[in-house]
Amino acid sequence: MAEIGVVVLAAGRSTRFREGGGAEPSKLVASLAGEPLVRHAARAALASRARPVVVVTGHARESVETALGGLDVVFAHNPDYANGLASSLKTGIAALPDSVAGVLALLGDMPAVDAGLLDRLIDAFAGRPQALAATPVHAGRRGNPALLSRALFPDIAKLDGDEGARRLLREADPALVVEIAADGEAATLDVDTPEDLDAARKSRR
Repeated sequence: MAEIGVVVLAAGRSTRFREGGGAEPSKLVASLAGEPLVRHAARAALASRARPVVVVTGHARESVETALGGLDVVFAHNPDYANGLASSLKTGIAALPDSVAGVLALLGDMPAVDAGLLDRLIDAFAGRPQALAATPVHAGRRGNPALLSRALFPDIAKLDGDEGARRLLREADPALVVEIAADGEAATLDVDTPEDLDAARKSRR
């Protein structure tokens, strides 16, 4: 089976979280179910078949790295994190070995993603050798994470600002984007504000 890596995007400034009254330097180190938010995403990645797991840091770098202490991840620091998501995605891809056929781009603030979803994306991608991507779909819309083929890496290198790969997938031939059904909130739940975090905490009780 083709080798697939993971990039956990954990470099953002958490602007909405901090402006909303969040006490932590980054939402990613706020506690959810007894551990830092970002650790949920990293553990899901490590429980999947994908390797390596690269965590891109930026804002609050030391706090994020401490939150992931003891996990078998590779850190890649993005000094240009303030320029937006595109720079972090490119930093993570640059840290992957040349042998990977694709990358799972996993947002660090999505605590409901699990290894089962990641492995299903890998299987769907592997079953379609010409595919450019595999993406989960819930309630009629695409969610995250997306599995992006190496064939998209040159186009990703041209992205700028706070743009991820969503536009590339929207413009791609639909026949080359594999969609899988995602149950529940795994592919859509992210934490942007203190209110989002409170809601996620209540759902875990």
